[in-house]
Amino acid sequence: MRARRAGTVIMVTAALLLGWQALILLTGLPPFLLPGPGAVLAALIGHHQVLAAAALRTLAEILAGFALGASLGAALAVGMAVWPRLAAGLRPVLLISQVVPIFALAPILTLWLGYGMAPKIAVTALICFFPVASAFHDGLMRCPAACLDLARSMGASARREMWHIRVPMALPMLGSGLKLAAIYAPIGAVIGEWVGGSEGLGAVMIHANGRMRIDLSFAALALVTLMALAFHGAISWLVGRVFARFG
Repeated sequence: MRARRAGTVIMVTAALLLGWQALILLTGLPPFLLPGPGAVLAALIGHHQVLAAAALRTLAEILAGFALGASLGAALAVGMAVWPRLAAGLRPVLLISQVVPIFALAPILTLWLGYGMAPKIAVTALICFFPVASAFHDGLMRCPAACLDLARSMGASARREMWHIRVPMALPMLGSGLKLAAIYAPIGAVIGEWVGGSEGLGAVMIHANGRMRIDLSFAALALVTLMALAFHGAISWLVGRVFARFG
């Protein structure tokens, strides 16, 4: 099964690369508008040191922002499940935080937190926070009433009800929220680097575009894409392995 899946991925990737090259040959687009796969590969090899350092910086922002956003989201979900009034008061705030475009908040966070890693981590945490909080809270509130009634009839406290019944049953929803946040995390880090940063793959893209080095910009974009796919795969694997023990 894994070999078949890997073969499918390889064939789809090869088809996309061939289609990309065919588009350039058929349309005659110049390299400064759309570089070919070979030019992007050459940029990856020729600037591997710069790209590697930038990728490590972006990866650090992704990991820190994801961990912060997921932790805060999970904690708030439990708090809203325990205190319904808290949920009623915070639900509009959570919705507003997602309605406001992240591009509008990123410059403000940069002004508040400076031009280091802090605003990038904050943007990543903000974009990861809502999927985890929303999914986990829904899972906590969808616990079957029969299970709760049985636990209460046996004298279970609210604390035991939460940690021994609600949380284990809500873990699949938490896993879904974490996997969704893993997709958004690289987006948040790159947006933060676009708005105000001199390091990271997002900054490499901005600087490359300013010098009309579109091949280098595509190389950085390719690394971001690979990093996002790898990060989502790692989180999905980790969620499956860890949460399976509680199933």
